Amino acid sequence: MFEIIYQALDAVFGPLIYMDPNPNNPIFAIFIIATIVAFIITLANKLLVDQDRLHFLQQEMKGFQQEAMQAQKSGDPKRMADMQKKQMEMMGQQKEMMFMSFKPMIVTFIPIILVFYWMAQEPHITHLVLNLPTFAYYILLVPLFHMFYHPNPGTPLMSIGWLGWYILVSFAMSLVFRKYLGLKGAM
Repeated sequence: MFEIIYQALDAVFGPLIYMDPNPNNPIFAIFIIATIVAFIITLANKLLVDQDRLHFLQQEMKGFQQEAMQAQKSGDPKRMADMQKKQMEMMGQQKEMMFMSFKPMIVTFIPIILVFYWMAQEPHITHLVLNLPTFAYYILLVPLFHMFYHPNPGTPLMSIGWLGWYILVSFAMSLVFRKYLGLKGAM
């Protein structure tokens, strides 16, 4: 079964690797694949989540948190009791927000796992090495992505593998698509 999935995905994404200027190090192909996946995830969020309702719930939650902090600072027991009652209502809204975020994830999870499976099996992709200058290491906050970066001995460069490159591209393109499609909720 996995062989059939691999062949189907290879038929779809394989030509991208061979159209890449350097098929043995397909940086551009991974960029395109990450962009396509980021667009599909963002589009699923746009279509499956009521953006206005999500924005309203987030504003309500933010207002509640500010009000709770003020009540705590004031030390007024009556106000604190009111906030505890209101917290139960907020928990229902928080549950609704969580369900909203799960809808697109449920729809996109299996296809994304299959694309990752294909990428992890594709020899051209798994051998990708992208060298970054040292300053990019610090600018791109590599300590957060340390597991995807590897020192390249003998040079002042840092190397990134296919997964690190995919994550950086996917994150950046998701931000662009979220802005372009007008998504209001947090990532």
